[in-house]
Amino acid sequence: MSITPERKQELIKEYATKPGDTGSPEVQIAILTERINQLTEHFKVHKKDNHSRRGLLKMVGQRRQLLDYLKRKDEGRYQKIIEKLGIRR
Repeated sequence: MSITPERKQELIKEYATKPGDTGSPEVQIAILTERINQLTEHFKVHKKDNHSRRGLLKMVGQRRQLLDYLKRKDEGRYQKIIEKLGIRR
């Protein structure tokens, strides 16, 4: 259910705003989105896994907070990341 280190590095390279960037909101949102998508697939098979569902809800909330922060600080970056990731709002 966790993302592989290789996939995480790919996401960091793709969404980094500058070289060596691992903590920008864009990178964090991309990693959370990847984990959320994987958990969503997991729930299609394991419908009664409520312990993991709680983790999913926490991740969705954290991503929402990061998106709200990004929208407050820079609307253009916000629009770009939700378009790139296909997140609806």
